[in-house]
Amino acid sequence: MADLPSHCTQIDITSTANDTASVSPAGAAGGQAETVAILQEMLAVQKRSCELLGEVLKHVSLQQRQRVAELKAWREKHPDVARACRRAAEGLSQVHTEYLTSLAEEAAESAEDFVDSDYALGEFIDRYGPRLAHFNGVMQLLSQLAMPDDPATPAP
Repeated sequence: MADLPSHCTQIDITSTANDTASVSPAGAAGGQAETVAILQEMLAVQKRSCELLGEVLKHVSLQQRQRVAELKAWREKHPDVARACRRAAEGLSQVHTEYLTSLAEEAAESAEDFVDSDYALGEFIDRYGPRLAHFNGVMQLLSQLAMPDDPATPAP
């Protein structure tokens, strides 16, 4: 924060005894010059912010590209496992959808009970929460490791 201009860290909230109608033209010109200087400082800070955001974006996109390249290399090294992950992800997708549907239906039916009873809400979360969390983790892993669709191969 020490590198920031004073207008980014301080605000002057003092009032002046002079009213704006009694300001002389020379004083108004000085005020305009001060306003221009502050606006220029703000523009410089915004430009620096944009530069920093650009650097962050480069860093994040570099990490993403590295991760994609690593996954691609892994899939090429283990094509059978990648294809098996794809089949598993496709097969479990239907199970996942049915599980989410039953969870949502029960939640809708029991919503009033959850408001009235912490026990009922806790029971619902205990029943569905851990399984859903693990299931989502498995689905995410399988999806990431799965061999991408080959446009030349017809769908089953």
